[in-house]
Amino acid sequence: MSTVLPPHYLNAHRQAAEQPEHFWAEHAAALDWHRPWQQVLDASDAPFYRWFAGAECNICHNALDRHVAAGRGAQAALIYDSPVTGQQRRYSYQQLLDEVARCAGALQQRGVQVGDRVVIYMPMVPEAVIAMLACARIGAVHSVVFGGFAAPELAKRIDDATPTLIISASCGIEPGRTLAYHPLLEQALALSSHQPRHCLILQREQLRAELKPGRDLDWHTEVSTAAPVACVPVPATAPLYVLYTSGTTGKPKGVVRDHGGHAVALHYSMETVYNTAPGEVFWAASDVGWVVGHSYIVYAPLLRGCTTLLYEGKPVGTPDAAAFWRVIAEHRVNTFFTAPTALRAIKKEDPDGALARHHDLSSLRALYLAGERSDADTVHWAEQLLQVPVVDHWWQTELGWPAIANCQGLAPLPVKAGSSSVPVPGFQLAVLDQDGQPLPPGEIGQLALKLPLPPGTLSTLWHNEDGYRSGYLERFPGYYQTGDAGYVDADGYAWVMSRIDDIINVAGHRLSTGAMEEVVAGHSDVAECAVIGVADALKGQLPLGLVVLKAGVQRSPADICAEVVAQVRNQIGAVASLKSVLVVERLPKTRSGKVLRATLRAIADGQPYQVPATIDDPRTLEELAPLLRPG
Repeated sequence: MSTVLPPHYLNAHRQAAEQPEHFWAEHAAALDWHRPWQQVLDASDAPFYRWFAGAECNICHNALDRHVAAGRGAQAALIYDSPVTGQQRRYSYQQLLDEVARCAGALQQRGVQVGDRVVIYMPMVPEAVIAMLACARIGAVHSVVFGGFAAPELAKRIDDATPTLIISASCGIEPGRTLAYHPLLEQALALSSHQPRHCLILQREQLRAELKPGRDLDWHTEVSTAAPVACVPVPATAPLYVLYTSGTTGKPKGVVRDHGGHAVALHYSMETVYNTAPGEVFWAASDVGWVVGHSYIVYAPLLRGCTTLLYEGKPVGTPDAAAFWRVIAEHRVNTFFTAPTALRAIKKEDPDGALARHHDLSSLRALYLAGERSDADTVHWAEQLLQVPVVDHWWQTELGWPAIANCQGLAPLPVKAGSSSVPVPGFQLAVLDQDGQPLPPGEIGQLALKLPLPPGTLSTLWHNEDGYRSGYLERFPGYYQTGDAGYVDADGYAWVMSRIDDIINVAGHRLSTGAMEEVVAGHSDVAECAVIGVADALKGQLPLGLVVLKAGVQRSPADICAEVVAQVRNQIGAVASLKSVLVVERLPKTRSGKVLRATLRAIADGQPYQVPATIDDPRTLEELAPLLRPG
């Protein structure tokens, strides 16, 4: 770790590394525990570590009841803003607690017990948040599946989680269309070998579902007539949820998170990484079906006593590219978290940021970016537009909270656009070569995290400890393998360049497509881009660039492509061999905003491929396939 970093940060990082039990016990003291722990860190079954062994707690109690008991029940806990329906709702902590307690009572009344699984297949509505917290309240294990997911993928998750009950809605709402959920649920159940006892269905006025007598239950009837129930103390190491990672094929990969360690880590992150205080408005523009939604729409803001914002809309098209700025101004958002792809979509439609100037954004203190690599051009665009720190930070579904970040609540550092900054206290980052040996500063290798991982990270994979061991722990003994490639510079800043399989080999030179993408994205006419490696008989692989132009660009695409090629050659060198660039209308992405690079590579190499279940719009692949296919 570089000595140029502030002493306050270095001391916290050193203490978390050298005295982890003392460090995390201090931070755990901020929360309520029904029974204290016997061990802060249980290493008896290493590398399957457990935090706060012997303790009993409940994360719902710490997110709701604790604040109401402290006299803050009237404060806003949840704001629901839905431009697709024109509705808004506000829940105080007391109101949200009442709703959650009744929903928990309804679940218990229908036979859901401690340890039972509940699959939640919902759109971005308050009832999704209420359902998650209600499961936690009674010690049930929720497994949220992104709303509108294809029936076969939902069926796989139902069979793996074997839920006692499924919670869903009649429909989801997209700009210009209504997506019926209940038929998808019916198809999934027809494909599933496991059948739940009941399905609890939220009827939305935009499209009502025809309920199946005996199996389907009406949300409003069940919840409004149920008696509220208190929190059930559970072991701190008990599973809180199972979240299946996006792009799952074959056996689903269900990340397991616990009650105690998760609560401690998220509460710590809200103070240290995000610099938030109780009562402030925190908005993560994600979906409850993804890990960002679990951690930073539902649990972390409520654990910290913030007001969390649930947004049912898009960055553009609901109604325009000012949608985010309207929400920030209207609800006086203090901290905003979104994906770089959302900013690029806004920048494409409104390159000069003119629409933002119609809104009072003075409440905003910081913008956080994660989910994919943040290119320098997008970071600088946002900095100039918003005049607040733009913090690129890195983490994964498996980790559950930021592992690399510019911790605004600890010791804000100078920004290096393109870097996620430094490891968060609790995480010890290493850059390893193929043999597991540490690499010096500046050299690209495999990013790994030293074991034990801090609280809040995955404890295992659901019913698949062998998969956890082989997928994450065996490659580099003593480390968690992230699957990402990157390097650490001389100042201790981490640069996450790409997934390991996005490191391409050009005539024996190992090159990062992420580094090329950063250069391509810096072209003044490029809104967003992707660089993939395609097979080449002579050099092994060659990079291919795909670029989407900003709105209103009238210049010749051929000229722009030539300039992009020259830009990469000038900034990276001729070794990059980027000679082919295509201008495309849009890039194929998952619903969480990640570009489908592996699928694009398969098409370009003439290999068989499947359209991923997580794709946002299959038409993007249909449009690109003829351009990419060999010959």
